[in-house]
Amino acid sequence: MKLSPVSRRRWGNFRANRRGYWSLWIFLALFGLCLFAELIANDRPLLVRFEGHYYVPFVQNISEDTFGADMMPTEADFTDPELRERIEAKGWILWAPIPYSYDTIVKNLPVPAPAPPSARNLLGTDDQARDVLARVIYGFRISVLFGFTLTILSSAIGIAAGAVQGYWGGLTDLLFQRFIEIWSGMPQLYLLIILGSVIVPSFSVLLVFLLLFSWMNLTGVVRAEFLRGRNLEYVRAARALGVSDLGLMWRHILPNALVATLTFLPFTLSGSVTILASLDFLGFGLPPGSPSLGELVSQGKNNLMAPWLGITAFFVLGGVLTLLIFVGEAVRDAFDPRRGT
Repeated sequence: MKLSPVSRRRWGNFRANRRGYWSLWIFLALFGLCLFAELIANDRPLLVRFEGHYYVPFVQNISEDTFGADMMPTEADFTDPELRERIEAKGWILWAPIPYSYDTIVKNLPVPAPAPPSARNLLGTDDQARDVLARVIYGFRISVLFGFTLTILSSAIGIAAGAVQGYWGGLTDLLFQRFIEIWSGMPQLYLLIILGSVIVPSFSVLLVFLLLFSWMNLTGVVRAEFLRGRNLEYVRAARALGVSDLGLMWRHILPNALVATLTFLPFTLSGSVTILASLDFLGFGLPPGSPSLGELVSQGKNNLMAPWLGITAFFVLGGVLTLLIFVGEAVRDAFDPRRGT
């Protein structure tokens, strides 16, 4: 694919910011690994061979009587030593590198939970005897996916709202601005507390609720670009040639407005990740037991005698936000028209 001279200049400026360039690759590598969390941390085997037959327990439920007629017709518990010995006598078991899922209770700990880091649990366990490393992997994935989804949807709505305001202006812009001023003054946390008392918050419920308020982040930037762009000579010429309002907005003004908008997206993403962690820390986020970076922060606060919990939460959240901020700075440099290659 051949890039235009402008795109080549922007890519060159992005790569020139070595800190942001390598932060992007590190973030993508970590996120790519966590997308396959079930292959990295799972209390179910990845593959089982028994009497010449192959089974994939981490994607399907397998009954115990599959491995012997004298076994119970219930779901197989592969952590049971008796079942493992029976399988290994006539086959083998392939486990994930971390043999725990985010909700697995680690048994036979040498000390009461929370247990310190060891060869068995590299980051220790929390106060419910769950492996911290497994919860970090799953929590990182759900936090970033939530952040990406919220950022994309809120940006789409915010850009559309700002485009309508800036292009038509006048009474439309005036009424929309008054609505935004009123809507942005709503107490989000109090509304979320009320919502949590009525229904159990979930990924989709939190996404919809936060989307109701987060779309306003980019509206002002896009509105200003459309107010400026609608009076440019080439836009007025296109209008005189009979181009529709939608065509003017989509083809002639929006590409220029996106230049300023794209520089905000990495910072919006970091804010979306932070707000989910904050809600989980306060107890108004995902359902109890869900893997969450905010819940890990709460674990560190409630268990000061287990410093590995707070340290892990600090480095994971701080590291993710630092990478995103560095990427945002590189994107800002890439779209800065005052910078040469």
